[in-house]
Amino acid sequence: MASDKDKIQNLLARVPLFDQLDGRELAKVAAGTTEQHVRRGEAVFHRGEPCNGFHIMVYGQVKLIAVSPAGAEKVVRLLGPGESFGEALMFLDRPYILSAIALADSMLLTVDKTVLIAELESQPMLGRKMIAGLSRRLHAFVSDVKSYSLHSGTQRVIGYLLQAQEAAGGGELRLEVSKNVIASRLNLTPEHFSRILHDLSGKGLIQVNGRVITILDPEGFRAHSD
Repeated sequence: MASDKDKIQNLLARVPLFDQLDGRELAKVAAGTTEQHVRRGEAVFHRGEPCNGFHIMVYGQVKLIAVSPAGAEKVVRLLGPGESFGEALMFLDRPYILSAIALADSMLLTVDKTVLIAELESQPMLGRKMIAGLSRRLHAFVSDVKSYSLHSGTQRVIGYLLQAQEAAGGGELRLEVSKNVIASRLNLTPEHFSRILHDLSGKGLIQVNGRVITILDPEGFRAHSD
């Protein structure tokens, strides 16, 4: 039976960030990597806790949230299998500025900072991949700001549903998280999000059945966002 570190090494080998490391190099990273199993509703970490490494999703789903002094929650990012987070704060030696909460039973790998930095010194390609990943995230953040500033609520919802449909391979799509979470992610109130869905349904563009949404008129749906 494979040891825990062998299991972790096999999981790391499937992560694009580490796919160019050989077995010996992967073993070094695995030695500084721990598994974390989190049940739905539990915290991966809380804002203000020290960040001593970065995290990779193996399965499940996690939301990164900011909470106002009054207790209002804003979903900043939704994370699924293969995605990583925490790299920037790790390099800055700063504590977490957001909290991470599991939306489903999840498993993560946490790679220790000291192990990763040692590999970065000997693997320039690894550094390039990390920079590319952080750059993609920055681009997504800028796109979010642009969307919130320049796009209407309806445009944001249509864009989200089109991306979700593409990820699902076309056809009907199932919302994997609650409508409240999606509304927060799109910087909308739950009531506004529901009104938009009702309006799009009334126009014959979509059909909503609980969490299952079918886009009935793809061309008209896209045109409605212009």
